[in-house]
Amino acid sequence: MKKVLKNVSFVFLLLKMCIVFGQEMSAQKRIIIDVGHGGKDAGAIGINKIQEKDIVLDIANAILKLNKELGKPLDIYLTRYKDTLISLSDRIRLAKILKVDLFVSLHCNHSDNPNARGIEVYTSSKQGEHSKESVFVAYQIKKTLCKVIGYKSRGIKFANFQVLRETVGNCISVLLELGFLSNKEENEYLSNTTNIKFMALAILQSLKKQ
Repeated sequence: MKKVLKNVSFVFLLLKMCIVFGQEMSAQKRIIIDVGHGGKDAGAIGINKIQEKDIVLDIANAILKLNKELGKPLDIYLTRYKDTLISLSDRIRLAKILKVDLFVSLHCNHSDNPNARGIEVYTSSKQGEHSKESVFVAYQIKKTLCKVIGYKSRGIKFANFQVLRETVGNCISVLLELGFLSNKEENEYLSNTTNIKFMALAILQSLKKQ
């Protein structure tokens, strides 16, 4: 119970900080990287036992670091900055409080078929104010990722995921499935810290084009 309260307190502290600092931000486009899973929710488990929650957090932190190092940084926030379980509702609430222009949710895939591979990018199956823009941005991110890291494209797909369904009316909203942890080659790729940086750079390059 104490752990749950601690996590809730962390979320609301983050929200409070975002409100305060948000008042000082410029008119630059604001982006939130939704770092999937966290805490007791490990997400997909890889062949070598790597966990989805850790991979997407590593990618998100690499995006933040590169964003600062490469100059002309984007206005980027994360839904979680450590191994913490944040509810889907709180992730959505944070995006709305920040009034973000772009919501990007990071995930890794898993399949019973060990040969399944490639990158999928999802947008909401529910129509919203930013549906057409979301499809366009999804295509641009997928194109850049596949070109930079050489992954197979599995196309743009539509889904009723809560984080997409409840944000598409407020901002451009996409969810990235960054390879299959159940595939030997992609599992090995995502286990390498250098490759994590390449993937983070590809995502950041895509975001800078939006």
